[in-house]
Amino acid sequence: MAEHYNVVVIGGGIHGAGVAQAAACAGYSVLLVEKTRLAAGSSSRSSKLIHGGLRYLEGLDFSLVRESLSERALLLRLAPELVRLQPFHIPVYSQTSRRPLTIRAGLSLYAILGRLHPDSRFRKLRRREWDMLDGIETRNLQAVYRYYDAQTDDTELTRAVMQSAIELGAELRCPAEFLEADISETGCRLHYRDTSSEHSCTADTMVNAAGPWVHLVDRNITPAPRAVPFDLVQGAHLVIEGALNHGCYYLEVASDRRAVFLLPWGEHALLGTTETHYAGTPENVSPLPEEEAYLLQVLGQYFPRRPPRVMERFAGLRVLPSAGGDAFGRSRETRLPVDNPEQPRRVSIYGGKLTAYRSTAEKVMACLEPTLPVRRAVADTATLTLKPA
Repeated sequence: MAEHYNVVVIGGGIHGAGVAQAAACAGYSVLLVEKTRLAAGSSSRSSKLIHGGLRYLEGLDFSLVRESLSERALLLRLAPELVRLQPFHIPVYSQTSRRPLTIRAGLSLYAILGRLHPDSRFRKLRRREWDMLDGIETRNLQAVYRYYDAQTDDTELTRAVMQSAIELGAELRCPAEFLEADISETGCRLHYRDTSSEHSCTADTMVNAAGPWVHLVDRNITPAPRAVPFDLVQGAHLVIEGALNHGCYYLEVASDRRAVFLLPWGEHALLGTTETHYAGTPENVSPLPEEEAYLLQVLGQYFPRRPPRVMERFAGLRVLPSAGGDAFGRSRETRLPVDNPEQPRRVSIYGGKLTAYRSTAEKVMACLEPTLPVRRAVADTATLTLKPA
């Protein structure tokens, strides 16, 4: 007889792990099926930031920034070994398009949306402090603003969230490949294959948390879910030789006004990211030569004395709502389409931010609430501490 679960999750990235944790906290039986390894896709190829999204203020996406700042504060408290506050620096030059007054206004609004928490403080650095900024170019430099956001190891965070779910009773099948699912009024029947054989199970509900593979999983669900228009956008990153000793840098690209980050990453520095439309298969994504050239040009502009020796290259994929034009200004809205709003059996996660994985998971569980049986919660994701797995 096939095993039965309240919730089956497909995909072992940060959102899949987050849903498994939220479901286990709520007292439900949970199975997560992951094809290769935890955080194998985008959840290990991000910019490693737990941030409020300062640049989203330009798109007037105040609710996303407020939510992200709230989740950042929560993770700093719940996972101090995994999420660390870092100083970020915004240099303003005579040729920079965003002027000091604009930067100050944006950081002030950022602080207000962060409820004026001490972590939301910012200040303008004195000129004598510029020489301590890891060799940043000081010619034509007019101002440097310091504010605070957080950094993490995205892979380790994903593992910690999944370990938390397992400790609450969730089960993990990894490596195990999802094959197909049939959904009816009475529930879901799912089939998957591990290293030895094929298996089946039944579930009250299922969650497609496959990240950039989300549409491929949806294709193997019967009846077929309604198509969701989206684009895959790749973000390239370079690991540059040599440490950063004085924090992180938020750099404006002169050619397109995009933001690129230079961040400490172990004994080296992490430079990224780009936003390039991607049409290939998700597992084959990698930085393009033109993306590497673009990022190294930014590095040379701001840190001309830093040797541009690339130690590692990687790219992750974002799932963004379809729209014309540049991906930089595209909405970061996370969409959670369901098969039946009155009695949902399936939720698919299109999009999502690393920072907001926990709140996204809680929204998924709220979507499934009309279908799931009543259970007594055994824990709360808003108070559950996370430790390195």
